[in-house]
Amino acid sequence: MSDRTNFGSRLGIVLATAGSAVGLGNVWRFPYMTGQNGGAAFIILYLGCILLLGIPGMVSEFIVGRHSQSNAARAYASFSKSRAWGAIGILGILTSTIILGFYAVVAGWCLYYLGASAVGQLKGDPAFVRSFFSTFSSDPVRPAVLGVAFVLMTHLIIVRGVRDGIEKASKVLMPILFILLLVIVVASCSLPGASKGIEFLLKPDFSKVGPNVFLEALGQAFFSLSLGTACLCTYASYFSRSTRLHQSATQIAVIDFFIALLSGLMIFPAAFSVGVHPDSGPSLIFITLPTVFQQAFSFSPLLGYVVSVMFYALLVFAALTSTISMHEIGTAFFHEELKIRRSGAAWILTGICSVLCVLCSLSVGNSDISLFGKSLMDFCDYVTAQLMLPAGAFFTSILVGWVASRGLVYEEFTNYNTARGRQLFTYYIFCVRYVVPVCIFLILLHQFGLI
Repeated sequence: MSDRTNFGSRLGIVLATAGSAVGLGNVWRFPYMTGQNGGAAFIILYLGCILLLGIPGMVSEFIVGRHSQSNAARAYASFSKSRAWGAIGILGILTSTIILGFYAVVAGWCLYYLGASAVGQLKGDPAFVRSFFSTFSSDPVRPAVLGVAFVLMTHLIIVRGVRDGIEKASKVLMPILFILLLVIVVASCSLPGASKGIEFLLKPDFSKVGPNVFLEALGQAFFSLSLGTACLCTYASYFSRSTRLHQSATQIAVIDFFIALLSGLMIFPAAFSVGVHPDSGPSLIFITLPTVFQQAFSFSPLLGYVVSVMFYALLVFAALTSTISMHEIGTAFFHEELKIRRSGAAWILTGICSVLCVLCSLSVGNSDISLFGKSLMDFCDYVTAQLMLPAGAFFTSILVGWVASRGLVYEEFTNYNTARGRQLFTYYIFCVRYVVPVCIFLILLHQFGLI
């Protein structure tokens, strides 16, 4: 669209797009995945997967979005010159909407825990902390209200537009997130016995590496960088023609990996200092860590209090950077396809996600709100992570690598022969044609237990 706004600066592009990738997947999922899969060996595999899968996948979505300068559905149809391929964009919009619906529930939990830590409620033995979470998460009112509140917080940023909303918010949220993370890392690494956690994180044990660990690392890279949600495609539609796509993708991947690594340095030293191995999966941040922080900083309750509050503030900021990007995907679609004001489009998306958020929240501990034997929240998580995200990324790689004109892809990749690193195109196109689709296919086979 001719009246479309672009990001105002390279910094805004990098921070906003990195914010879409940096979320609870880095601060929460990466540490427990690392704990379950051999520490540093997993991290090395994860870094390799970012290079092989992540950066080429990001560049592919950037190429589609920047070329069309439109919402995801129109972008894929325009790039392929076939309306049928627009289904990839529709799939991405649907995926991001579902994710935002249940992600807001978890973000609301983070918001509640921020308040609870601030007033000193997260104190007591492990049994108390576990009961605290169980009682709250199964409550029919408070989690739903907080989840909807988080959607509305996101809405308030989105309605301000790309430069005044998304870009400005990213320039504030990302530095705050980074500073909070650094402060907690310093505090955690200063604890007695923290060296064991640092060693676990940085000293590889390749004896624990097997096919499953490789595929878990591949899946984490895929999940962390938001591949397949149409987020990267939508954000790239706001890139200027001078934006260097492969450079931006590399910078974003570096930020994403660095924050994931810092998250490990935040959690592992504190956990090892009190003899807890942080591999407790999804319960890590709401059941395990409150006890860890309490015990690790028992020598200074005030410091333990400050670290706990800062940690949950960090989770809230990390969640918000991701919900902003997921909201924008659907907002851009409704704004352009229905030809209505941006505020009206944002309200449509906010309404849909709020309803889904309430239903997902109510399904926690309520077997009546379920699909195929799973709570609605678990089902939404499963169908997006296991099916929709891989499908979106797989078909994007097929479109860019095999269907689209190679000359068109080359022109976008090299900014019409003006960008440095044109020699990287051969490596890029090989990865998109062969490495990326094969890796995603392996992820799918692994997720269904076939390998």
